[in-house]
Amino acid sequence: MRALRIRLCLLCLALNCPTAHAQPPRHEVLQLDATRSRAGFTVKVLWLIGVGGEFGAVQGSLDVDRFRGTARVDARIAADDLHMRSARYENWAKSAEFFDAEHYPKIHFASDDFPLVRLRSGGALDGTLTLRGIARPVRFRILPADCAQPLTGACAVPVEGSIERSDFGMHSRRGTLADKVALRLQIFVLAEPSPPT
Repeated sequence: MRALRIRLCLLCLALNCPTAHAQPPRHEVLQLDATRSRAGFTVKVLWLIGVGGEFGAVQGSLDVDRFRGTARVDARIAADDLHMRSARYENWAKSAEFFDAEHYPKIHFASDDFPLVRLRSGGALDGTLTLRGIARPVRFRILPADCAQPLTGACAVPVEGSIERSDFGMHSRRGTLADKVALRLQIFVLAEPSPPT
């Protein structure tokens, strides 16, 4: 009987049978919810008036390593699907003078590894931002989430930060347009993980 139990246990391990004490996977890749996630920007004109817009779809993934207690995010933002309060502003923001969306339709952010707990409590988010084909290190900030389990998709992970547009080749209108561009994101994840690659 004991030998039979041992054989059954070995078979179960080989077949990856579920157990009453099954643990969550140590490594999983969660896709960003492109339907609910949002990204936007604001830049000041004459250092007083904020002009901003909302980008199109935010796509990408959140790579979660529960064994190490870390995560990293990879996000692509549609700069060629920009919405502002007037068509004139949209055309200007998409033009070669600003985001140059014709040649660089996506903005890419790839974070460094960061503590998983920051998705709930907030904290620094370091990584690399690629804008207009230029990659620069940046530091954004994760704000505290509105729920206890943002990895379930129950609430957004809010992120904010700023860049100097001159670092990304945007040098026009220096007399009337601030160099600082504020960025903001509301990131939702899909609860069902994708198989890690």
